[in-house]
Amino acid sequence: MGKLDGKIALVTGGNSGIGLATAKRFAAEGATVYITGRRQDALDAAVSEIGAGAVGVQGDVSNLADLDRLYAQIEREQGRLDVVFANAGGGAFTSLSEVTEAQFDREFGINVKGLLFTVQKALPLMKEGGAVVLNASIVSIMGMENFGVYSATKAAVRSFARTWTAELKGNGIRVNVVSPGPIATPAIDGLTNDPVALKAALSSGVPMGRMGDPDEIAKAVVFLASDDSSFVAGVELFVDGGMAQV
Repeated sequence: MGKLDGKIALVTGGNSGIGLATAKRFAAEGATVYITGRRQDALDAAVSEIGAGAVGVQGDVSNLADLDRLYAQIEREQGRLDVVFANAGGGAFTSLSEVTEAQFDREFGINVKGLLFTVQKALPLMKEGGAVVLNASIVSIMGMENFGVYSATKAAVRSFARTWTAELKGNGIRVNVVSPGPIATPAIDGLTNDPVALKAALSSGVPMGRMGDPDEIAKAVVFLASDDSSFVAGVELFVDGGMAQV
């Protein structure tokens, strides 16, 4: 028997990296999984990789019309939603002196605005016992050079979990945060022209001496989404090999 048997779950940004690994875990634990992504080809490949029970819906979480279309489809096909993993996000290394308005709007649009409305618009489909997991980062509490805009978005995500835990307690919906350390995903490769050097530098700062695997985050998300964490609410669970802890 799976930890999510019979559940209807949504993973935004589920076509690669942590989102894809989590969608695969959700499906393996018995859930029907909806995933979103902006690129139809990557979304189709992810659905094929996840296998039975996966549904891909193309869209951008920062576009509220796309979110409305997503939830209309889930309501039409399932009538409810039990688990939301608000995972879609992104960032770039940029110094304070070089941050542009376009970068600020893009990162806050996806990581903060998109995440907020992903959760808000899911609520009418969620009942008591529902679980929301927000994807943040260790930079929610760390000062990483040239990563200020992204870090600020993740601090906002952490704050949302606190306020939404207070707001949704009467609905019986739990909200928690998973905060990964350096994880070996395609997104890491896109941060720099020298991903090998970046990965070596990041690994050197992890007490366990390596980067994490997306599936290691997925396992933590399954815990927060399942009844195994039935008395856990409002927490930030660091999955970082000790990087932000010691």
